[in-house]
Amino acid sequence: MSTRDFIEKDYYAALGVAKDADAAAIKKAYRALARDLHPDKNPGNAAAEARFKDVSEAYDVLSDPKRRGEYDEARRLFGSGGFRPGGGGGGFPGGFPGAAGGNQPFDLGDLFNQGAGRAGGAGGAGGIGDLFGGLFGNAGGGGGGARSRSQAASGPARGQDVETEATLAFDEAVLGVTVPLRMQSPGSCATCHGSGAKPGTSPHTCPVCHGAGVTSRSQGAFAFSEPCRECRGSGSVVEDPCPTCKGSGITDQTRTITVRIPPGVKDGQRIRLVGKGAPGRRGGPAGDLFVVVHVSGSELFGRSGDDLTLEVPITFAEATLGTALTVPTLDANVSLRVPPGTASGRTFRVRGRGVQGKAKAGDLLVTVTVAVPTTLTPGAREAVEKLSAELVEDPRPRVTTAVRGGSPS
Repeated sequence: MSTRDFIEKDYYAALGVAKDADAAAIKKAYRALARDLHPDKNPGNAAAEARFKDVSEAYDVLSDPKRRGEYDEARRLFGSGGFRPGGGGGGFPGGFPGAAGGNQPFDLGDLFNQGAGRAGGAGGAGGIGDLFGGLFGNAGGGGGGARSRSQAASGPARGQDVETEATLAFDEAVLGVTVPLRMQSPGSCATCHGSGAKPGTSPHTCPVCHGAGVTSRSQGAFAFSEPCRECRGSGSVVEDPCPTCKGSGITDQTRTITVRIPPGVKDGQRIRLVGKGAPGRRGGPAGDLFVVVHVSGSELFGRSGDDLTLEVPITFAEATLGTALTVPTLDANVSLRVPPGTASGRTFRVRGRGVQGKAKAGDLLVTVTVAVPTTLTPGAREAVEKLSAELVEDPRPRVTTAVRGGSPS
């Protein structure tokens, strides 16, 4: 992510959230947009794919508190007019912030210190220092900034992060599963092996930037570096492009990878798999793969945190006299003792038979409900009538007392 991106791109607008949005609001907005714009749902739609990449880039920055702070600071200092090439005061219209006029003397170190204080100490100082290093060359000092960007342009480049989705059955999400994921992402062109040149030919050093990938132009007291327009920042020029990748060195490739989903994942959870994203360029490391998990429902079980829930019907006789039940879990059956006089709706806890959490497994919560028969044989009806005549305990004493007392309805 370049400093220019920080200044020119409005990540809040990309996600459609306010600048003071909290982490939950940012995450909610990203999930909704990513679901609608995902390439799997918009095959062949270049506009949706580009928008998906913009949304993912914005979320990567705004979901990281440190990067969000650096982004906000960069936008505050430069995005609102704090720096414009060609203005007074060596590129700062009206002088540096806090100066009484455009020609006031200033100490560049003071500006760094102010930025460091706003960004939160030593970490902020590093962010602001990097920001200036990205915008300016080393004016009068041998072009250290340009050399830095030259190395970035011609050296190894990290691969892009890739996001995909996976739908799991309920038991797979609870117990963990290994799934194959088939996805499409940028990769090194197999025809030219990433050089961008037609087989049998090779790129040559850019005559404009001499392989640096950047050019510099003076703006008052500073040298402003920008990507070379001739080679587009690559440092080399391809005279005879590869027919497969059209000179880019990259093609969209379909690949299948095997991913281990850990036990206990929840619906909507985003899992990061380091190094499983798009391959790097020029020997750089691969990006990361983010898998958004969708979990199907279960006909038997529910889930509450790390606890599994299960509802089991029992008869009136079982509730009254007590019984031993055999109830299922996701991997085996367990026995449950129901004591005499159990009321409908009572919940029993079977410890350790829930979802495996980070520290320990959750429990299985079994709720028993008394099933009332809808049809009775003549013999069953006679038995119930005899039982009703024998029962002397009032099941609703408070209601009965209120009726006898003549309380108003």
